[in-house]
Amino acid sequence: MSWLEQGREINVSVQVLEAVSRTLALDTAERAHVYRLADVPTVPSPHGGSALPEELQVILDHLEPLPGAVLHARYDVLAYNQAYAALCPGFVTGERNLVKRIFLTPDCCNTYHHNPEDLRRMVGYLRGAYVKSLGDPEWEDFIAEMCSRSREFAMLWARNDVAVPGSRTKQIRNLAVGDLEMYLTSMSLPTMQHAWMQVYTPTDEAAWVKLRELLAMSEEERQRPWIEHRETYHARAAAG
Repeated sequence: MSWLEQGREINVSVQVLEAVSRTLALDTAERAHVYRLADVPTVPSPHGGSALPEELQVILDHLEPLPGAVLHARYDVLAYNQAYAALCPGFVTGERNLVKRIFLTPDCCNTYHHNPEDLRRMVGYLRGAYVKSLGDPEWEDFIAEMCSRSREFAMLWARNDVAVPGSRTKQIRNLAVGDLEMYLTSMSLPTMQHAWMQVYTPTDEAAWVKLRELLAMSEEERQRPWIEHRETYHARAAAG
């Protein structure tokens, strides 16, 4: 465990991490922390109390070059492939929750362009999942936090929409290659309650070219524009 905390580069399988978690009798939050330390893209579900089925990660990995992820009811990113990490780096670093990342990130460096209908649809589906968990303190805390931190979210939540039909296309912002228009396909997972898989497919050849260019870059090349953007604009704003 100390090797993980010291940030040493080691390769650890999901099975080993689960064995460690069981041996140490870790709770859900502690087990998720161990997965993050090991930089394993499949993390235990904070709601289900166990790791995702191993075959889901295999499926995600074989979808490449198409970016794909498994999400839970509150839009937590539970698993993803490397193409998804390259396309949407902001969704897989730190707190992996799309609602927080989309509503609380400035538009200039937000992975999603702030399309009002897309945001309305997201909150509508979130409410649909919420009504199935009424009284759950984790859900109540999550909604209260979002309403207090995002005026836009609070206004949409107050509308009481349950689901809003929307476009299948998403405008994805990636500072390394520019904007990409992608089809977003969502698929339910009958074997995993309250979870679904999302897969992004370029809508045209121009988007395919940008995606291939992005995936061919090194991690440092992909991250540099985001770091420079934060240092140039957000650090300056904080200092001013």
